Amino acid sequence: MDRTEFRDLASPAEVRETIDSLALEGGVDRVSIEEAQGRVLVSRIESDLDVPGFDRASLDGYALRARDTFGADEADPADLAVVGEVHAGEEPDVEVGEGEAIEISTGAVMPSGADAMVPVERTDPGQGRVLVRTAVAPGDNVMVAGADVAAGDRALGPGTRLSAREVGLLSAIGESEVPVRARPRVGIVSTGEELVRPGGEVDSSRGEIYDVNSYTIAAGVSEAGGDPVLYRHAGDDREELEGVLREAAGECDLVLSSGSTSASAVDVVYRVIEERGELLLHGAAIKPGKPMLVGELGGAAYVGLPGYPVSAMTIFRVFVAPKLREAAGLPEPATATVEGRMAVEERSEEGRLRLVSVGLVEGGDGDRLVYPVDKGSGATTSLADADGVVRVPPETAYLGAGEDVSVELFSPSTRPPALLGVGEADPTWNRLLDRLENPRYLPVGSRPARRRFREGVPDVAVLGEADAREADGDRLASWDREWGLVVPPGNPAELEGLSDLVERDLRLATRSTDASLRAALDDRLEAVADERGADPRELRDSITGYGLGLAGVESPARRVLAGEADAGLGLSDTAARLDCGFVSLGHERLRLVADPDRRAKSGVAELEATIRESDLPIEPA
Repeated sequence: MDRTEFRDLASPAEVRETIDSLALEGGVDRVSIEEAQGRVLVSRIESDLDVPGFDRASLDGYALRARDTFGADEADPADLAVVGEVHAGEEPDVEVGEGEAIEISTGAVMPSGADAMVPVERTDPGQGRVLVRTAVAPGDNVMVAGADVAAGDRALGPGTRLSAREVGLLSAIGESEVPVRARPRVGIVSTGEELVRPGGEVDSSRGEIYDVNSYTIAAGVSEAGGDPVLYRHAGDDREELEGVLREAAGECDLVLSSGSTSASAVDVVYRVIEERGELLLHGAAIKPGKPMLVGELGGAAYVGLPGYPVSAMTIFRVFVAPKLREAAGLPEPATATVEGRMAVEERSEEGRLRLVSVGLVEGGDGDRLVYPVDKGSGATTSLADADGVVRVPPETAYLGAGEDVSVELFSPSTRPPALLGVGEADPTWNRLLDRLENPRYLPVGSRPARRRFREGVPDVAVLGEADAREADGDRLASWDREWGLVVPPGNPAELEGLSDLVERDLRLATRSTDASLRAALDDRLEAVADERGADPRELRDSITGYGLGLAGVESPARRVLAGEADAGLGLSDTAARLDCGFVSLGHERLRLVADPDRRAKSGVAELEATIRESDLPIEPA
């Protein structure tokens, strides 16, 4: 097989240096002030006029000569004749003389002869006259021309990122367009025959999956100040892939591809860059993200990201986003690093920098706990369920439970969830979660949940009866759910129970051994074996599909609907929601347990209050 092996992996410092060396200079755009929000000025903006361009009244009241009020007070007000009025937006047609005043509105042009104004609250208006009960000095309550911005002033300097405040200033000095740094145009190419755009139909039998990387990378590019452009998917054909990459390179400042970067025979991106451009780096001592590429193609900078979403976004965030922000003229985001304690031990692979996706949770004593969130680089929920990353140096073999670590948050606004739960996937529980503020729930199944609960990671756990008995926690609530076999509409195979699966050549889709439903099924099948005097293992082996467990609570039912199974282990709720038939095998009791040390947490207190007030079929403990 024609295969290129990774030999000399670049260090993280070398990766950063190589990416920093890429030419990614943007040009200049002239944009209207309506489109200027968030853009960065490339040159100084000077005002061509005074703002305001005239002396104007700061309040409603009377324009007058200050010397006519000298000595005036409550006991001895100045008595002035009112000779006219002037409102905002009109030119004064009267002049103020000695002993005279003119009624004036906020923002109106000060009339000739007046050098101050007094607010209406300090006057007593009469018939054609006004009593002024305070003395004012020249300039009081008047904004003189140019007081806000004077003609010739440096209004804004180059490098200014335009927010609402700056856009308001530009409006005030009459600027309708401004020169800003052009956003780097970033072409995004996802590779792989198996990819389908969201909204299309996937054929799981062909291994098709929805394209995740194109959209997560595009969102990251926008956040970093770039202008993302999505190109069509490229398959594994060398000619097709080269065509898409060269098209993107001809139209963009930077090309980001994902997938097809490793050294196998079918991963051909690096060959295209090596032969048609310049390959600067291939392979990094980073996990996740080892098979990355850096180079140039057709005058454009190029970075090849790994195909798995976690790997791709990790490399993008750590190495590519800073380069984009620099090119766009944006500052680095506010420091987003917090300290915490590892809730559990985490093993690491020596020899490579490891970027561990982690979640945060508040412990019982208010301390910040850090726990790994890792379903593998191919799992998008490893991104959605994580709050940040912990950098584990190449020479570190493991992080111990209780060890202090620094967490680089994905965003400065990231906060731990109000409630962290683990356990069974369940429709009733999902409906309860919808009523809580900022919960996070990891449906890992009863067995892993019991282990995590014992380790002190989550606040609460939803467990099957057997696992709940072994968990040392406070019982908060419980509820029943009906389980059995989900079958096609109308039950065409006329299944009546487990015996049909044992005696007939039928296909079963079941749950993984982590799920409490699988334990219930195992127990029921063992009872069938006892009735028959048979070996339970032989009965399990006789059922096609029994050994292959699925993770999701609806996954077996969906296999049935797809025609890939005759029956699926599931819930009556699922069967009703998907319009399937259902053969009941019994009821299962779920228990909600809480860490005794977390009962005082606001999230747990909110959960208990919601349970008490709920109309759901959940019984408080």
